[in-house]
Amino acid sequence: MAKARDPEERISARNRRIIIKAGIEIFARKGFDGTRIAEIAEASGLPKANVYYYFSSKEEIYTAIIAHLIAGWDDALKYISPEREPAEAFRLYIKAKLDYARRNGAESRLFASEIIQGARFLTKKDRDHMRRVTDVHVGVVEGWIAAGKLLPVDPRHLFIMLWASTQFYAEFEPVAADGLRKTRLKIEDYDKAAATISETILKGILPAS
Repeated sequence: MAKARDPEERISARNRRIIIKAGIEIFARKGFDGTRIAEIAEASGLPKANVYYYFSSKEEIYTAIIAHLIAGWDDALKYISPEREPAEAFRLYIKAKLDYARRNGAESRLFASEIIQGARFLTKKDRDHMRRVTDVHVGVVEGWIAAGKLLPVDPRHLFIMLWASTQFYAEFEPVAADGLRKTRLKIEDYDKAAATISETILKGILPAS
């Protein structure tokens, strides 16, 4: 049985989560350069000294937010597994990706803004990790193609298409809402998006039965 964490460790983990959540809100609204540690402290409800206890700088908070988002994307990719059939795998992946984007919209918009501004804080470690993870799942798709379970398709471009379509709803929600003639997106809109993206993609990559 896993050993329970001691109270100090639990408090540390909780406070780090609180600080990261506050940082996401402030950074997404004001950008990196416009954000101050004092604002993150106020939004988190913790003294400024406590924020510095857990994070040495606002850059460290910012990079922790990016790492958290990447970990969420990694979790969705668990469905792209050779043990699954392609149709099920892609449906589950697309649904998980959209669910994560919906629940973490500010985080997604922050990452998009970071990339547009030149990816100053996307570390080499993060880039290398994303390349390795992508390579693994490209290999899964290549295996399905070799087994005749998918039509020949460039796996890397396929993943880029999926990233673009699943991220758009959170990163550009006002545009998506306008397209759907709504004031804002609801859970059912994300569910319909998952179904539409899945069926459209699968019709193009599954062999005729």
